[in-house]
Amino acid sequence: MNIEVTSVSGRPEKLSETASGIQVITAEDIRRSGATSLPEALRLASNLEVAQIDARQWAISARGFNSTTSNKLLVLIDGRTVYTPLYAGVFWDVQDTVLEDIDRIEVISGPGATLWGSNAVNGVINITTKHPQETQGALLEAGGGHELQDFGAVRYGGKLGESIQYRVYVKRFDRDSTVLPNGTAISNAWHLTQTGFRAEEALSVTDSLNVQGDLYDGRVAQPIAADIDVSGGNLLGRWSRVLGASSDAHLQVYFDRTHRRVPGSYAENLNAYDIDFQHRFPVGGRHNFVWGLDYRLIQDSIENPVAFAFLPPDVSRQWYSGFVQDELALIKERLLLTLGTKIEHNDYTGVELQPSARLAWRVSDGKLLWSAISRAARTPSRVDREFYAPSQPPFFLLQGGSDFQSEELIAYELGYRAQPAASLAIALSTFYNDYNDLRSVEQVNPPAAFPIFIGNGLRGDSYGAELTADYHATSFWRLRAGYTELRVHLHHKPGSTDTNPGTGEANDPDHLLSLRSSLDVRNWQLDATYRQVSRIETQNVPGYDELDLRLAWQPSPSLELSVVGQNLLHAHHPEFGVNTGMANTRTEIERGVYGKALWRF
Repeated sequence: MNIEVTSVSGRPEKLSETASGIQVITAEDIRRSGATSLPEALRLASNLEVAQIDARQWAISARGFNSTTSNKLLVLIDGRTVYTPLYAGVFWDVQDTVLEDIDRIEVISGPGATLWGSNAVNGVINITTKHPQETQGALLEAGGGHELQDFGAVRYGGKLGESIQYRVYVKRFDRDSTVLPNGTAISNAWHLTQTGFRAEEALSVTDSLNVQGDLYDGRVAQPIAADIDVSGGNLLGRWSRVLGASSDAHLQVYFDRTHRRVPGSYAENLNAYDIDFQHRFPVGGRHNFVWGLDYRLIQDSIENPVAFAFLPPDVSRQWYSGFVQDELALIKERLLLTLGTKIEHNDYTGVELQPSARLAWRVSDGKLLWSAISRAARTPSRVDREFYAPSQPPFFLLQGGSDFQSEELIAYELGYRAQPAASLAIALSTFYNDYNDLRSVEQVNPPAAFPIFIGNGLRGDSYGAELTADYHATSFWRLRAGYTELRVHLHHKPGSTDTNPGTGEANDPDHLLSLRSSLDVRNWQLDATYRQVSRIETQNVPGYDELDLRLAWQPSPSLELSVVGQNLLHAHHPEFGVNTGMANTRTEIERGVYGKALWRF
């Protein structure tokens, strides 16, 4: 409960004082889970829906609306937004880093648009890596097994002079294909190599400079075409100045380039440029202001196939935004009111206003009651406005939704967080979400089935609760539990011709349960993670339960040897996706075991 988070209010605050449905995944949590990728690590947050589609693809969302192209969840890595404007989601196969270098992952379920802007609709994932001074020396990691066939990483941290500290790394992995329901392997094995660095310099007592970047290159097998080619890189610089005990300023600039070529389909080259400024300062002992400005430019170029097209193929789009937020202590140290809004302009819909109000009441020491009301918007992507099929007129299958507007959410939240004893912490978040102008597939000339276009013909609502508990049974045994109950309802707006409302937008289980146990016995560690996911009715995906186990031995503080078993309860099982054709072609996730050696020196 004393872990500091920054994603909710834009300032460091204790988890116990945060008026939000937020969970934190720590570096120790990731290490002891046996996770080997960011999506696997995100399973540790019980307020997320995390479903593996095949060897490289994942469907990840918060509070519903999960799909292969989930578009209501904003993801940041060290302040860099990693969503693609192609469909307003995340290509999870190219989001990677050395997991041992992650400091924490803050997972907000619920809107975060006042601080983070459009697409922070149902949640925010903020991944923060460690400072270079925390990763000095060398790290070697190697292993392999059944599904994760082989992997390795080398990282080294050092100093340049008295004021500059840095780290550099390189990593690689090879993953095996997933299987069909009959156990036959389907060709989607893949590998990726990534390298990067981070350097920080103390310019003065109050000023610091951070520069970091990554490069990656990978190949993904396809059943009936040549390998998918993915590559890219990013470069980020951040200047920070401490202005006082509760005052600071940050200026961040980054460039991100991605390339993806899918033989038999499309190819994309995307350049993104972003500059962001934030300033935090107190006023009069009761107010804590934070404000910021942001400019973002994307240049996207598509090589279109014959079957479909993004038109125009080459676009340049801009976003301008500013926000202001005031934390007002109505009763000092007891009752805090936070008011704020984001004003954003985009090239598709113009100005979007995304306000929020949060009230936090410290009932007593270790007990917090909070509530919030927020508006958030999911702005159009290229798929919504510029997607046509076939690639040449008359577009008799699909015509771009030239009038597609932002999807809107009004969210109401109520939560409680408490630490009734030193060994026990609990949190409960409840919510009701009211959606309007949701994406639909409309008929151009009803009742003719085709052509169709992307419209805003759906409304919807969702409600549910998220409960977590963290209990230290003894000094060497920790137990954690998380449970989420969720209901999503979608319906037509008057005049809509959508014939199958929402099946491509929301594919969610009604409940998710996770149980974790971490046991230490001398220099041995035994970790178990059990998860239960209910049926996804819209896709006819059966409910399942699974178990992951990790056994580790540390003969010395610098050496760790471990063996990890994943999905141990079934030879293979489906987690997401619709069956296609006459046969069951949905891929299933296999049981896997791997060994790992980690050496620090």
